[in-house]
Amino acid sequence: MTAPVTSLSMPAYQPPFDIPPIITYAVPAFVLLILIEMIVVKVTKRGRYEMRDSATSLAMGLGNRVMGIAFGGLAFAAYLGAYQFRLFDLGWTWPVMVACFFAEDLAYYAFHRIAHERRFFWASHVVHHTSQHYNLTTALRQTWTGTLGLNFIFWLPLVLIGFPPLMVLMFSAISLVYQFWIHTELIGRMGPLEWVLNTPSHHRVHHATNAKYLDANYAGVLIIWDRLFGTFVSEDDKEKPRYGIISQLGTFNPFRVAVHEWVGIWRDVRGAKSLREALGYVFGPPGWSPDGSRKTSRSIKQAWAAQQQSAAVPAE
Repeated sequence: MTAPVTSLSMPAYQPPFDIPPIITYAVPAFVLLILIEMIVVKVTKRGRYEMRDSATSLAMGLGNRVMGIAFGGLAFAAYLGAYQFRLFDLGWTWPVMVACFFAEDLAYYAFHRIAHERRFFWASHVVHHTSQHYNLTTALRQTWTGTLGLNFIFWLPLVLIGFPPLMVLMFSAISLVYQFWIHTELIGRMGPLEWVLNTPSHHRVHHATNAKYLDANYAGVLIIWDRLFGTFVSEDDKEKPRYGIISQLGTFNPFRVAVHEWVGIWRDVRGAKSLREALGYVFGPPGWSPDGSRKTSRSIKQAWAAQQQSAAVPAE
């Protein structure tokens, strides 16, 4: 590893072009597409909208931007600090930017998968899954506690390698904007693109609570990571996705949506009988309990698989 770099004003750090506020610029398109989808859903009766649910999603999106302004500097400071210990000065060449696109997408896959497998990170990410509807407003249902929940640490390895922090943030913003349009039931399968890209079909599976679909399709932009790491599940025309979370919240209160899992963690840790139990409640899979009495995604899928196998055995 190279010695710490004290100056951040070098060409390796500074982009050769102005990076616009990508997400802010995308907001008018988000609003327009939501309005179009609402009209199409009303006319065709395909898809679903529930005004209270959509209002909650919009409130979560607004709160996410406010919290980003308030605490986003913490993540950027962490990136700048890590960048001082980078292995390479990669700069802003086209090959580096292409590599960063793939590296950022892989980092997102890692974050997204662990956010489903470890309760500490799930406590922030669960917000995005709380809607029982699946439309473009669902894409805006974002966490308020992502930075405070240390989500940004999954992108630190990219900065340590030598990708400039602003480059990583640029591709992260592009990924977030890309993922907006895949939150719809109006678009079916997209032919050969299904093999490479994350599509509405793939992401419907990810948001589903059906046992068959649990913990699958963690992709950001590219579905190739799920195919490579064994987490890909295709949408089954015979089994329509049911959306939400295993234990539905039953509320449209954005404050409860934002913190309910953190409150649950605190409640469980207070009742823990040992350090092992406390750590299990915080860093175990969502639904973990010392005696196994609660349901986790794995236990639900195992029970479903056993039921499928039993049903496939012909009666004598």
